[in-house]
Amino acid sequence: MTSLNVYSVLVVLFLTCGAVMATKENNQIIKENNCETKMGLPCVLEAFTSIFEIGSISNKCCDELVVLENVCHSALVKRTLENPLSKDLSPTTIIAKSIQTWNNCLALNYSPSPSA
Repeated sequence: MTSLNVYSVLVVLFLTCGAVMATKENNQIIKENNCETKMGLPCVLEAFTSIFEIGSISNKCCDELVVLENVCHSALVKRTLENPLSKDLSPTTIIAKSIQTWNNCLALNYSPSPSA
């Protein structure tokens, strides 16, 4: 019985340390890449809504998202998912929506413009 309790404590400790390390890693990526300063607040809110709620993202905000770069985009989404307020969200769904938003913006940003 004692070994089960020790095992349980080790699992909880491992999971807690893993979450803290992931948070530190994402925070470091965000800090090193100045991720929080690359998008204006209106576009941050639009991107957030399109990923974490139901909404779309404008062409202007897609441009800002692509300038943000995928490393920042991914780290910010992951950090948001690590927030205790996001505990009721499905990480799989959010990551899928995040990838879809990124790919849509990237395609829009690099699609050939119509000839005049």
